[in-house]
Amino acid sequence: MATKVLVVDDEKMIVKGIRFSLLQDGYEVDTAYDGDEALQKATENQYDIILLDVMLPKHSGLEVLQQIREFSSVPVIMLTAKGEDMDKILGLDYGADDYITKPFNILEVKARIKAIIRRVAGSRKDKEEEEERILENGDLRMDFDNRRVTVAGKEINLTSKEFELLELLATHPGKVYSRSMLLQTVWGKDYPGDVRTVDVHIRRLREKVEPNASEPVYVQTKWGVGYYFRQNDR
Repeated sequence: MATKVLVVDDEKMIVKGIRFSLLQDGYEVDTAYDGDEALQKATENQYDIILLDVMLPKHSGLEVLQQIREFSSVPVIMLTAKGEDMDKILGLDYGADDYITKPFNILEVKARIKAIIRRVAGSRKDKEEEEERILENGDLRMDFDNRRVTVAGKEINLTSKEFELLELLATHPGKVYSRSMLLQTVWGKDYPGDVRTVDVHIRRLREKVEPNASEPVYVQTKWGVGYYFRQNDR
């Protein structure tokens, strides 16, 4: 999906130049020429980034930014012709993400846009990865960071190895691990025990997390191969 940009400036030639250059790079571009129009479009549409001039008719860019921040965290780059530190400081204090002083090179504008888009995308990815530290599968819930497991709301006390064994299987649903592979991954290559250690821990794990250990819902056996974790939607 194309990156959607709102360009706001009362100088139509500037807007036209930015819009043309961004369209050439595959961006989707909306434009506005005063504070009222900018607020209306920012309210009615979802943008990935806004280029916002400080000096605008009807409402200043800083007033527009202040109102946008009441309902949106969309990245905003302020455009200023004055080049005064106060404009830059005010813009950033009002919640701007960056500023560019006029006259500017369009290549600089595009570089700033790309840098902010990358940063926002990275933050979203980090957040998604953080959220993925919780796994829910049927009645089973695993909190990896706090090493907690609950089944149907009841907390289950697992040993360190039982948790690590379940974590490995649960984070790779459907993947079959041989007993020797589990032994090497969870216990380490230098562990002196044999694969029966895995069988014992699987049995104990099932007794704790399965509704019926003899008919497991989560930790499944692939006969003659090993064990795997089954995804359950219920």
